[in-house]
Amino acid sequence: MNNRLSNHQLWQLIISYSRELIREPGVLFWGIVFPILMSLGLGIAFTQKTDVVRKVAVIDASGDGTSVQHFLLTEAQPNPEVAADSFRYSYTIPDKQMGNTTFLFRETDWKEAMVLLKRGQINVILTEQNGKPEYHFDPRNPDAQLSYIKLSGVLNGKAVNTPQDNGEIKPLTLAGTRYIDFLVPGLIAMNAMMSCMWGISYGIIDRRSKKLLRRMVATPMKKTNFLIAFITVRFVMNFIESALLVLVTWLVFGITIQGSIAGLLAIFMAGNLAFAGIAIFVSSHTANTEIGNGLINLVVMPMMVVSGIFFSYHNFPDWSIPFIQKLPLTMLADGIRGIFNEGLGLSDIALPFVILSAIGVFFFSLGLRFFKWH
Repeated sequence: MNNRLSNHQLWQLIISYSRELIREPGVLFWGIVFPILMSLGLGIAFTQKTDVVRKVAVIDASGDGTSVQHFLLTEAQPNPEVAADSFRYSYTIPDKQMGNTTFLFRETDWKEAMVLLKRGQINVILTEQNGKPEYHFDPRNPDAQLSYIKLSGVLNGKAVNTPQDNGEIKPLTLAGTRYIDFLVPGLIAMNAMMSCMWGISYGIIDRRSKKLLRRMVATPMKKTNFLIAFITVRFVMNFIESALLVLVTWLVFGITIQGSIAGLLAIFMAGNLAFAGIAIFVSSHTANTEIGNGLINLVVMPMMVVSGIFFSYHNFPDWSIPFIQKLPLTMLADGIRGIFNEGLGLSDIALPFVILSAIGVFFFSLGLRFFKWH
């Protein structure tokens, strides 16, 4: 009889929390619509096109007989699509294999060139000294480096094209190599973390601050049922959100899951379990929502920056990589990304699955031990 009552009680709690989420338009927007909009925006912005347009600021090129001015007047073409005070000249390097590269040139002064550089509208500034072109750019910017290499070849009369002397280039068009293929698994992992941390932690802290936990624990409610119901609803919500994100990006960008579906579900559930356990631990004691905000941000912000969601964590110093790889969000993102893009199977993600599950169980047990119901 007690087991039947307990099961019925758990089901009623799950239904109650589900209805609470469905009735909140903000939850649906931030959980479902916003990640899809983010993936669409970033996917469109960073999906490389075959043809590339690069913009260059030209300074002091008005003197007669200078090589830069001679190039603009004789080699470059007027650009009729822009205003007279914008990028007036264009020059295209044709390339059937790698795609055409078009340079747009704008004559300006140093002050305006600095503004354009800081706004990201240009990445190379072209001047002239003693009859020779000078190139000003950030050597740490790979786009600026490539612009310099091609532009210097053009001004020297040797347009940089595909090197025919060293063999023919065969461009790779493999699945899983685009930025959107890198981004979507990271968004799935980040969304699971944010949903668990804010949905569970803040929800519990808010209920505690409003004395609702005290009222609920005064009823014949099993305490673990309350927490399990909270976690279960978030798990289901996260699964729906992730499935819709994958569906939309598959329709728009054609992303594919190259590995094991069972492995993907396993690592996804393990990641949700890990962050749900951490969420219970973070919200186990405080009743102050401001302190709760700080604790949640203390957990999510560092991982969101360093765990390779929007860019590879291998950009960080080598000594930090082993530490970053041990973070829960990193393990979850790497596991999902490996299944999506590298074709990993269930056995390949066994270790991160075990570690993430252990993290979830450990922090859930620890949080339950210190959980404050009033």
